[in-house]
Formats: sequence, structure tokens, C-alpha cells
Amino acid sequence: MTQIAPNSAASIFDQGLGRTAANHMALTPLDYLERAATAYPDKVAVIHGDLRRTYGDMYRRTRQLASALAARGLGLGDTVSIMAPNTPGMLEAHYGVPMAGCVLNALNTRLDSAAIAFILDHGESKLVLVDKELAPVVEEAVGLSERKPPVIWIDDALAEGGKALGEMEYEQLLATGDPEYDWTWPVDEWQALALNYTSGTTGNPKGVVFHHRGAYMNAMGNAIAFQLDRETRYLWTLPMFHCNGWTYTWGVTAVCGTHVCLRKVDPELIFQLIAAHKVTHMCGAPIVLTMLIHAPEETKAAFTHQVWIATGGAAPQSSTISGMEQMGFSVVHLYGLTETYGPSTICAWPPEWDDLDLEAKARRMARQGVWYPTLEGMRVVDPETLEDVPQDGQTIGELWLRGNTVMKGYLKNPAATEDALGQGWFRSGDLAVLHPDGYAEMKDRSKDIIISGGENISSLEVEDVLYRHPKIMEAAVVAKTDEKWGETPCAFVTPKPGVELTADEVIAFCRDHMARFKAPKTVVFCDLPKTSTGKIQKFVLREQAEVL
Repeated sequence: MTQIAPNSAASIFDQGLGRTAANHMALTPLDYLERAATAYPDKVAVIHGDLRRTYGDMYRRTRQLASALAARGLGLGDTVSIMAPNTPGMLEAHYGVPMAGCVLNALNTRLDSAAIAFILDHGESKLVLVDKELAPVVEEAVGLSERKPPVIWIDDALAEGGKALGEMEYEQLLATGDPEYDWTWPVDEWQALALNYTSGTTGNPKGVVFHHRGAYMNAMGNAIAFQLDRETRYLWTLPMFHCNGWTYTWGVTAVCGTHVCLRKVDPELIFQLIAAHKVTHMCGAPIVLTMLIHAPEETKAAFTHQVWIATGGAAPQSSTISGMEQMGFSVVHLYGLTETYGPSTICAWPPEWDDLDLEAKARRMARQGVWYPTLEGMRVVDPETLEDVPQDGQTIGELWLRGNTVMKGYLKNPAATEDALGQGWFRSGDLAVLHPDGYAEMKDRSKDIIISGGENISSLEVEDVLYRHPKIMEAAVVAKTDEKWGETPCAFVTPKPGVELTADEVIAFCRDHMARFKAPKTVVFCDLPKTSTGKIQKFVLREQAEVL
């Protein structure tokens, strides 16, 4: 697409016309809550156990939180951290903290104290809100940190155990605030809104800075792509700490839907909540889908209404998609990264796919698809020539993205920011092919391609075959050094409960369903190590493969 540079000579449309307070305001997702509270003040916004809160309640409480933070001297650019499950307090922080001009830092609930301490110091946190069940690890983290930020604890009624920590409880903090507080609209939509930290790599995580404009746009993109509306009942199976819940924390509110909170991913409880509250939408990494598929049959409560589930965070296997469809779920495949506010592409469904059989549909649906309506472009680029690869479904390149929903940058890391954004596009580090229909399909992370005898082998392709084996629940494939071939595929497999499976059986199955040279030469049976966001830790598996 050709970009037109502004002409120095003003056109007739520039004469006496321009930006004013009436026609130009900074975009912010905080506006979604004000509108919801105005349009539907008595509608239930939040369900949490027996708790029901309306949009009017939610708006008053978030203004109280903003007012209480301001009264403590916190404001523009100050980081406020929160460590909590998917609870009303966590949701309120997504509005109340930035309403005070502060930057929200939602902490991963699965991190250890050392990692949390690093984040508190690197992000210069001025205050920590913590669910009482998670208070012990935060107490250790604050002890390890150099900043020693003050702590407020949240007494959630559904918490199990934990402890009071800090100077006061969350409701006491809210009581110091004004429910009619005139919150601060961002002057600049590029103002930092949230700080999220990457996970799953070695070394310290990078701090990804979100701005108000990007969050506003991506939340709206979610509403469009996932077909949210005011009848939406969204079940929080996706952690709110993960890219701010992929911005659904704001997107569900934008359409005035209902947030159904969930403290932990429990398949039995998920099925119960779907039936009890007529849940219409939910999200989760493929591991969540796998848990639902393999849940005991007696826990799978039947439902007759349509339930959409969006998956991403890792490429879902076609067998996983097929398994969910067979249970009655409608699967949507999204792709994105922390650096793109979560979802940035969608496997949009063209009508010509309707007549395909279920397996063929699942294979098409496993593609990452086309860019979001609120993103401005997607390319698959040869990393050496920087030229676009042909749309042949075969040539592998790096996926590049561009638009308003790309991060502001990495906090205190200009070199990494330049490396990621310096080409005028965000370089994802993910390798993909582009099909003739323009749909991208991920093949691997750049470091996960296996080069065997000079041939490239996609670990995702081998994993897709493994997931089709009727006795395999989970699988991951990495490169193993080989004297003859350079590298060969090594498969780590978790069998389904109660079945017997041998390495020879696995290898034979792969050879029957793909090119023989791509089949794993080594098979290891184990529980797969995962990151705090549920992604399989391939760097751990690579280390294990080298000592086999």
C-alpha cells in the first residue's frame, strides 16, 4: 500500500478546519465503562459466585479506587501492580488504576517471588494490590525487592486460605475514595496505560508498554472479530493478567456484556457456569481446550445454546479444534503476542469452508488467518532479503505486523525496541507461510525449526500429527543434536490417562501420516513443563533432549 505524505500546501479541506476539543479527544478504553454505566446502569456487569454488581456499581467503585489512589499521591506515570485471579477486584483495577493516570501492572499469578521482585523493581511499582490467597508469595517478593512498595490486600469471598498483608484491605482503601470522582481523561492517547511482562524465555522478562489508543482499538477489534454484543456473557477462563485478558477486560464492557468471573480453571466448574449463566463467549490457550476435552464425562454438563471459544497463545492442533466442535463449542482461532495487546489476527471463516468435513474444517481453522480489523497490515517476510514470500503455502518467512495495536515499546530497553520495531513493522519472531487465499499459517518460532540433513522440519507440523494419535493427550517436538543429520526431531509425549503407548507405536504412526524423514527419531513419555501462562517450555525440553 502506498502511503501519501502530507502536502505542505494546504487543501481547501484544511482552511479553517482542524482539531478542536469538540472533534478530537484521546481514545481510551476507560470511556467504555462510563458509557455502559450511563446506558445500562442497572444491568449486571459482574457475576462472581453469589455476587452481582451492576454497571452503575462498577463505575462508582472504579472512581472510588481512582480517587483513593490520587489521595495517596499517585498519578500520571506511577505504576500500580496487582496480583489477583479473575475476580471483580482485578477487573476494577483495569479501570480505576488508569482513571487516576497510573499505569496498571497486572502480575502473573504463577510467578515465583524472585520474578515478581524483579518486575516490581524494573517497573518501579508504587503500590501493590494482592488477593489474600496470593499474599504469601507477594510478601516474599516485596522482601526481595529494592523498592519495598506498600501493599493492600483483597479479601475475596471465594479465596481459599491466604493471609492479610499490608496496611489495609481493599474495601477500606475504596472507602477513602469518592464514588463521584472526576477521573482524569488522558491528554495524549499514547499515554501509558498498562505494563505487561513477557514470559516463557530464559533470562529476565521484558516489560511491554501498552497505550490508551492501542487498548481502545484492540478491545473494539475483539468485539468485532468475536461478535460480542450486549447479550454476551463472557466467562473468564483466560487470565486477566495475560495481555490484560487479551483486552477483553475492556472489550466486554464496550458492548455492555456481562463478565462472569472465575478464580481458577476447573473444567467441572466451567461446564457448570456455562449452563447456569448461559455463557456465550470464553477464551483460553489450547491447554484449556485440552482440559475440557479430557475432563471426566460425568463433569461435562450439557448445554443447548451456542458457546464460542477463542483460542490462541499457541497454535491449536487440528485434533483439539475438532474435539471442541464435537462437544458443541464453536471455536475461533486468534493469534497474537503480548507486544500486540493479545489478538492481532483471526482465522476468519469464509462461507466456502462450510461444506468441508469436520477434519478438513479443523485443519483450515488451525491457520492464524488474516489481520484484525483494527490492525493495519500483516506480512510474511524473508528475514534475509526482507522481501515478502510468495503466497504458495510453502515458503517460510517471519510474520510482521503493523498498526495502532502494536506496543509502545519495551520499558527501559531501547535496543530490544529498535530490534522489534525498527523496520517500520513489528517483527514477531514467528515463522509462517502465506497461503494463496492470503491466510497465514504459523510453522514455528524461528528458534524451533529443526534442520535435519539440510531439510527444514516444522515442529508444529510433527506435533499436529502426534495430536491426531488417539492415545496422545499432549505433545511437543524439539530438535536433538545428531552426528549424522545435524538435528533430528525429538518428541515429548503425555499419553491419555489409562492407556498404554510405546515409542515404536508413536514413530510408526508419524511415518504413516507424514514424510518419513520428518518423523521423530526419539520419543520421551512425560508431563510437559509449562510456563506460567500455560505454554509448553520448549527451552526446557531442548535441554533435556541433549542429555538423552
